[in-house]
Amino acid sequence: MSLGKQNTPPDSRTSYILRQLEGERLTIPGSKGVFRILASSKQTNGGIAVFTSGATLSDAPGFHWHQEAHDVFLVTKGFLKLWNGDKCRIMGPGDFAYVPPKVIHNPELLGPHTETLGLVAPGDWIDFFRYVSESYGGVLVPENDDRNLKALLIPKVMAAKDRFDVHFERDYTPPSVGDWLDTENDLPGSLQPYFLKSETGPRWLAGGVLSRPFITAVQTEGKFAISSIESSSAYPSTFLDGKRYLTFNDVDHCFFVIEGTLTVQLKGEEGVNTVTAGETLVVSAGQAFALSFASRFVKTFAFTNGPGLEALIYEASGRERFPGFVLPDELPAWDASQLEAAATKLGVKVE
Repeated sequence: MSLGKQNTPPDSRTSYILRQLEGERLTIPGSKGVFRILASSKQTNGGIAVFTSGATLSDAPGFHWHQEAHDVFLVTKGFLKLWNGDKCRIMGPGDFAYVPPKVIHNPELLGPHTETLGLVAPGDWIDFFRYVSESYGGVLVPENDDRNLKALLIPKVMAAKDRFDVHFERDYTPPSVGDWLDTENDLPGSLQPYFLKSETGPRWLAGGVLSRPFITAVQTEGKFAISSIESSSAYPSTFLDGKRYLTFNDVDHCFFVIEGTLTVQLKGEEGVNTVTAGETLVVSAGQAFALSFASRFVKTFAFTNGPGLEALIYEASGRERFPGFVLPDELPAWDASQLEAAATKLGVKVE
C-alpha cells in the first residue's frame, strides 16, 4: 500500500506526502499572505517547523528578534527585502538568508506575488503563527484582504508577549539596503547571520547525487540543515537508485520538490510513491526509505532537524568540492565503499 497524498500533516511523527499548495493553511488578517505549514513539532519531535509562505505586496511585520528561535528565508518566486542584523538585501528566487537567535530582522515582500520557503527551530515557535492567524480556504493568497494589519496584529502580540519568543523593536534604526557582496557566496561559522546568493556556495557530488547546502548543522549547532538535492534519471545508476534503503535514526527529512519527479519507497510498505513539483514528502526518523529520481532533472530542497542526507553526501564525496555549477552530463565514477564508510561515520543504516 502506498503512502497516498493528503492536504494536511498528520497528528503524529510519521511519513506522509502533501499535495501542491496544501498543508496547514493560515493567514494573518490584513497581511495579504498565507502560511502553509508542511511539518512542525508533532511531526519532528519538536525539532523544526517547515512552511511555505506566499503574499502580494503588503506591509512588513516590523523589526523583531527571537531569544532562542532560528529563522531562515529561501525565496522561490518574486522578491523579498530582508533586514538581517547589520545588512539589508533584495532577495530573488534561489537566494537564502539565515537569522540566528537575538538578531534583529524584518522581511518585506516586494511582490506582486512572492513565495518563500521557511524553517524555524525549535518547531514550537510556529504556534505564534497559529495564535495570530485564522484558517485560509482560498486558492493562493488573500489579495483583497484590506483589514488593518497592525491594528489587528499588535493587540494580539501585546496580549501574548510572554507566551511567544517574539520581541519587537519599535525605535530601531535599520541599515540601508546594500548590494550583494562577493563574500556572500559561502557558508560562515556557527550562529552567524548571513545571506547566500542563488546557485553559489559549496557543492558536493557523490554517487551521481549533488548537494548544494544553504545551511548545515555546523552553522546551527546541530539543530537543522537545508540543502538542494539534485540528480537525474539519465544516469545509469546513482546511490539513490530506489534500491538502497537509508535509515536516519534521529533525523526527520522534509523534501519539497522544486523540479521533476522524485520517487520514494518505504521499507515494509508496498508500492512506489511519486512526488512531483510543489509537493512535499516527509520521512520520519527511524523509517527506512529508498529514494530515486524519475525525470531527467530532479531538484528537491531537503529540510532536516539535524545532519541528514546532505551530510551523507558531503562525507561520501570525500569532502571534495564539486567544481561545476550544474549536474555533469556523464556520471562520474564512484565507489560504493565511500557511501558505506560515510554512513558508518554518521550512524546511518544502508541496506
